[in-house]
Amino acid sequence: MSVIKTIALCSSASFYKKALEVGRHLKKMGFKVLVPHTAKVMKKTGNFNVAIHKTWYLDPKTFKKKTRLMKKHFKLIAKSDAILVVNDTKNNIRGYIGGNTLMEMGLAFYLKKPIFLLNPISKKSPFYEEVMGMFPKILDNDLSKIKK
Repeated sequence: MSVIKTIALCSSASFYKKALEVGRHLKKMGFKVLVPHTAKVMKKTGNFNVAIHKTWYLDPKTFKKKTRLMKKHFKLIAKSDAILVVNDTKNNIRGYIGGNTLMEMGLAFYLKKPIFLLNPISKKSPFYEEVMGMFPKILDNDLSKIKK
């Protein structure tokens, strides 16, 4: 495994506040951290209401925004040395990973980048076998398990 210097954070937008907190810890550990664009916007505005940012639900013509956001984060993943998936509880599923995060993991897997999960994924997840098939390193909420 190559040296990890830069980590891209991936998660459901519902976890962006937590992801930014994780990012601060990683920076203190000496890593360069790449975060999703919307997480930066949420931090800047202090508004972590996901519905405000997912405009495509109310106006399908704005799905172009979703496309741009996905491509932008894919580029960050490509520039990173590894990804860290921030996966807490959502919809009563522990270690929740949604479709978009699964795509980001798939990209990292294809690009042969280490994949870290902050928490174990629930066997109830519809993506359990796909996630585990990428052999992520599960951190059990312990960032010190990431070695430079």
